Amino acid sequence: MAEGQQEIEAFRALQARLAGAWPHLVADRTAPRTVLVLPSLSFDQDMLSRVAGAHHYEERLLSQLMLLRLPRTELIYVTSTPIPPDIIDYYLHLLPGVPTAHARARLSLFACEDSSPRPLTQKILERPRLVARLKAAVRFPETAHISAFAVTELERRLALALDLPLFGCDPELLPLGSKSGSRRIFREAGIAMADGAEDLADLDEVAEALAALRGRQPGLAKAVVKLNEGFGGEGNAIFRFEGAPDGRALAPWVRRRLATLCFEAPGMTLDLYGEKLRSMGGIVEAWIEGADKRSPSAQFRIDPLGAVAPVSTHDQLLGGASGQIFLGCRFPADPAYAHDIQQLGLSAARALADKGVRGRVAIDFVSVPEGQRFRHVAIEANIRKGGTTLPNQMLQFLLDGTYDPETARYVTPAGQPVAYVATDNLASSAYRGLLPHDLVEILVLNGLHFNAAGSEGVAFHLIGALSEFGKLGLVAIGATPARAQALFDRTVAVLDSAVAAD
Repeated sequence: MAEGQQEIEAFRALQARLAGAWPHLVADRTAPRTVLVLPSLSFDQDMLSRVAGAHHYEERLLSQLMLLRLPRTELIYVTSTPIPPDIIDYYLHLLPGVPTAHARARLSLFACEDSSPRPLTQKILERPRLVARLKAAVRFPETAHISAFAVTELERRLALALDLPLFGCDPELLPLGSKSGSRRIFREAGIAMADGAEDLADLDEVAEALAALRGRQPGLAKAVVKLNEGFGGEGNAIFRFEGAPDGRALAPWVRRRLATLCFEAPGMTLDLYGEKLRSMGGIVEAWIEGADKRSPSAQFRIDPLGAVAPVSTHDQLLGGASGQIFLGCRFPADPAYAHDIQQLGLSAARALADKGVRGRVAIDFVSVPEGQRFRHVAIEANIRKGGTTLPNQMLQFLLDGTYDPETARYVTPAGQPVAYVATDNLASSAYRGLLPHDLVEILVLNGLHFNAAGSEGVAFHLIGALSEFGKLGLVAIGATPARAQALFDRTVAVLDSAVAAD
């Protein structure tokens, strides 16, 4: 058996161990367990470098520190560079009903002391002594697993080195979550999607697909080109058909006009985009028009046994040159369609589960009103944690409530529905220079710190990016969508006022 195939088979055997332990871990919240949190951004590093403060996105999974509310859970968190103690203290103080000292004793922090722009997992694998220390830190190996932001061949290699299963998608199945793979899944699940073409290997094939699309839809004003492995909208580009001829002249006109592609990623060029297409492939899709266009998303968890559970619906908040960059989200999605997109997304999630996908899955849509209802067009299937994962986990761990799939609402143990507004990209040059301590002080002085007793307040993340980049994330939780939005707006106003007074 070839070495690569041996690695694949060994990984599958390792994954079976987590499936065997899962029923016991779910049934008994006091069961001893170890979770190794691996926030590696194992994506195309050139694309990632275009995101301001990208290396601080390793803080995105600090929401998992909330797992320490389970009294016998031990957490291991690994990063490229050390996380400042003030940030760790901030999260631990959010824990309801658990003394900070008790939680801190069950948390182990490790860092590679390496700020180079490479995936964290690669850095860990290059340090065999660190791998040995991580392995030695796992006190409950039979009930331990790795919780990774994304799972690639790198994470598979680390899982085997640590002898720990991963709660996530087998890297062999990652093509299912690409832009092309998403279209195939939607087709299989019978979900409507935008007219277009997948599995495009270069700019010539993109040009052919654009011309064919315009030929099918003569009135189409624009289309979107997407890199298969783009994330957060950074791999997207807009092509406009204004002035396009008909008939045989269309194809050469499109080829010449590729130079006018409007890229979402700052600094992207046609040559570089062509290189990315050749390395990862891409798709072309018709641009969905609509005066009241929405971008909802439905999230699911596929457990190690293959059971699919809805966990949330969101309306995504988008920005960028053409409104395709993920900035944040609102929960729950508009009740006019929350249950509908959940049911559509469930079909895709079940199709993915049948193929062996495990972990977090999110199905994104574009929705436009048609008469008294909305028409939903599936856009993408994400088979990893994403921008909507962190706020959902914060809600779950802070309030310990339940998500009701029938109503698409989250309720506290007292039966009170709650909502939130969240962002990954609250940014202002005026925020630069604020330290984590300064942020916490502003929060406390203005009564914005999360209050578990009242089930509302504000929780921050990406705090490490604040001082250098003037950027951070926040989750504003309130009893109603309006209350959550009011808390969000007040928090921004308080921060702006505080820095203006400096």
